[in-house]
Amino acid sequence: MDTSTGWVFWAVMSAIFAGLTAIFAKVGIQGVDSDLATLVRTAIIIVVLSAFIWFAGKWRNPFALSFKTWVFLGLSGLATGASWVCYFRALKIGDASKVAPIDKLSLVFVAIFAVIFLGERPSIREWTGIAMIAGGVLVLALKR
Repeated sequence: MDTSTGWVFWAVMSAIFAGLTAIFAKVGIQGVDSDLATLVRTAIIIVVLSAFIWFAGKWRNPFALSFKTWVFLGLSGLATGASWVCYFRALKIGDASKVAPIDKLSLVFVAIFAVIFLGERPSIREWTGIAMIAGGVLVLALKR
């Protein structure tokens, strides 16, 4: 797969699995505390991903990673955990078809944070798409 476009395949697969995540989670949290459900989900991810890394021959000593890598992966893990807790709480009390689109407002925040922290400069066309996503979220979130 061409590395210049190969990321598109993985991004689409991520979107498909994220969509399935919302549906499976909404069914799975019925009658269960959302925080406990998040813990169970996380434990499953740890086991499955550990097995995948081991069998794919990608295992290496995580303690050999740089301090900077540990700090930023740690921050990413904390942000992911906070996101999951909030997401599962929202799914517990709201409709998946309403919660998931609002969750995708994260796309807008990624663009804004990428400009602020990474120095990225989206084009006018890209900002237009980002604005359309934000507008779509508002349309889906607002009640009539």
